[in-house]
Amino acid sequence: MYSNKENVNILTALLVKKKITKAVVCPGSRNSPIVHNLCACPEIECYPVTDERSAGFVALGMTLADNEPVVVCVTSGSALLNLAPAAAEAFYQKRPLIIISADRPAQWIDQQDGQTLQQHRALEPNVRKSVTLPEPHNEEERWYCNRLVNEALNAVRMNDGSPVHINVPISEPLFEYDVPKLPDERNIFMLHATTDSTCVYEMAADFFRGKKLMFVLGQLTPEVVGNSLEAIEALKRVAVVLQEKLADDDIGPAQPIDEVLKMIGEDEAYRPDHLIYIGGTIVSKRLRQFLRKCECKMSIVVNGIDEFCDTFMHTTDMIQGLPEDVIGIFANETEGVKKRDFVTLWDKAFDKALAIRKTFKPRFSQMLAVKAFHEKMREEAVDGELFYGNSSAVRLGNIFSDQYIYVNRGVNGIEGSLSTAVGYAIAHQEEEDVYCVIGDLSFFYDQNALWNESLPPNLSILLLNNGGGGIFHQLPGLERSPYRDSAIAAQHTTSAEGICQTHDIVYLSACNEEELDKSLNKLFNSEEGPVLLEVFTNAEEDTQALKDYYKAF
Repeated sequence: MYSNKENVNILTALLVKKKITKAVVCPGSRNSPIVHNLCACPEIECYPVTDERSAGFVALGMTLADNEPVVVCVTSGSALLNLAPAAAEAFYQKRPLIIISADRPAQWIDQQDGQTLQQHRALEPNVRKSVTLPEPHNEEERWYCNRLVNEALNAVRMNDGSPVHINVPISEPLFEYDVPKLPDERNIFMLHATTDSTCVYEMAADFFRGKKLMFVLGQLTPEVVGNSLEAIEALKRVAVVLQEKLADDDIGPAQPIDEVLKMIGEDEAYRPDHLIYIGGTIVSKRLRQFLRKCECKMSIVVNGIDEFCDTFMHTTDMIQGLPEDVIGIFANETEGVKKRDFVTLWDKAFDKALAIRKTFKPRFSQMLAVKAFHEKMREEAVDGELFYGNSSAVRLGNIFSDQYIYVNRGVNGIEGSLSTAVGYAIAHQEEEDVYCVIGDLSFFYDQNALWNESLPPNLSILLLNNGGGGIFHQLPGLERSPYRDSAIAAQHTTSAEGICQTHDIVYLSACNEEELDKSLNKLFNSEEGPVLLEVFTNAEEDTQALKDYYKAF
């Protein structure tokens, strides 16, 4: 039996018709009719998560697992505002997140009634669509409610994926479940605009007339990269293709982009005259600065609908289209194009940098921990998905990882990295292992990701704990502040051991290289899970290890 709330039933029926199969649900009374319906639907699997901020990122991780929309449902009041970080990340990462919030009737908003605030459009501008449903009393209002839900659920698939917010006012009484079946709702199908291939072919022909051709691939989903592997290889034969492990699904060493940029300095020979930027964000600040100094005759940005992005400050052309389509069209135009000396120049620099990287042995540090982690993955032939936290962690991943890296680089926030990995692991717990490499502040900030009934055994965590925000020790000049460690870098003496005991997680630790090697063996060969390995390092030693590394170039 379903709730007797008509707007809730219209919404539930259309979720089923739009083939939404997963929902993360949070506790509350005002949203109980929605949660009841989602749980009662045989087509939808529900995952309870208590912390709303974590819940948003768990749902985000699930969208990454299947590349399909996922619901996260919260009650009225400040619960909704806890979803703002996940909404922003989903918006800039282009992920199909459906945020559903229960609300109080309009007449009680701003009347000092409990759990009541202005919820309509509360998550804008970081959602593609915001709607507040009516509580229907006649056919016209039922039509309006249906139309609004269709609009929102169609918008979630726009632009390769977008978050949307559906706000649902619900009047009391709340707890009546006497409707035997969902209504047969009108499902409006939307066919989205496609890339104008004729114009893109013409632009590609102009592009390949350049002498120094460069493609920069920002963050892309592994599905897009996987489907484009042949096309990317075709582009590499005639142009320089720069891709971090956020845009590289091919097994092999990470491109030493920062290392090469350190080596070449201000050498004009390495600067492109024709540039195309496809995909989302890039991690390397050095690469962004390098490209902003380039004077390109042609600088193309491939972006989604209604977006204007001029990251490198010299865009000449914009293509509104899907990355996979544009990569394929440009690859088709490489036939007959000769390999440029520019490609050979960069290839030699890459080879030299990779040779230096191969021989470099860091001191005991977070750098050594990540290097040893990936070496052990190769040695054990481990097959699993990699999630990285932001800041220092993902930068180390871009040096040592052989495979694609998931990371919340939409807005690069500290929150939600662990929850996103947990969401992915939940969605794929019968299929593959998930490894999360994360710094201490990100981990402790998001520890409620582990307060989760559905926490799966296929999750392993490498926690890099240097007692604070290690990235702040790498910022020149910040050491002049006497408050750097205590206030800015949030220095602490916290360990994850107690957290692991609370949530029944296998706990391992390492304070030196010998312990690290033994603990990594246990991490990759544990018969129980989830597992966490906490590596304790010194922030100053971590900083010096990075300095030593880049001095080698």
